[in-house]
Amino acid sequence: MHTNPAFRVTDAADNLAFVRQRGFGILMLNGPEGPLASHIPFVLADDGTHADLHLTRSNPIARSALPGPALLAVSGPDAYVSPDWYGIEDQVPTWNYVAVHLRGTLSALGLDVMKDHVDALSAVHETRLLPKKPWHSDKMSQGVMPRMMRMILPFRLTITSVDGTWKLGQNKTDAARASAAARLAERPEAGSREVAALMRSRTAD
Repeated sequence: MHTNPAFRVTDAADNLAFVRQRGFGILMLNGPEGPLASHIPFVLADDGTHADLHLTRSNPIARSALPGPALLAVSGPDAYVSPDWYGIEDQVPTWNYVAVHLRGTLSALGLDVMKDHVDALSAVHETRLLPKKPWHSDKMSQGVMPRMMRMILPFRLTITSVDGTWKLGQNKTDAARASAAARLAERPEAGSREVAALMRSRTAD
């Protein structure tokens, strides 16, 4: 990740909290014929030391030589920012966003952890749907879940570094940032409104 010092967030707690809340990213590693990438859900460990995930058996990453170095890129809300919104002269268009990169070693896990992983992954997201009664794999008809799980394989990314970019106008004056955030908050896109909220909640690091 190329990180402008003005936007770099070094606080591991902030970055990992963002990653945990998102729970979805792009897993990347080098393959024999070039880069490989897969969009995957994951569960971040409570202590932030690793992320557990699964891949289909047919995924090229699942067939790669492991353990090996990998990158998990997690993106958040993003939005175009018009230079007219700052209320000051000589500005240019830009894009505000949040992204965190987790680097580490990707390893295959034993098949015996597959059900626990699937249950943990669904539990995280089902809890967010409360008061809906959470779905659990025990609801599946006998024999169906084991048959479906034979199609996927469990993996773990052991995290060695965390890099975060929170590009939210920290290089602008408070007034200019507030002005742009106000205009973003008026936009119909959910991402624009989320970026506006983040701009208002964070100050320059």
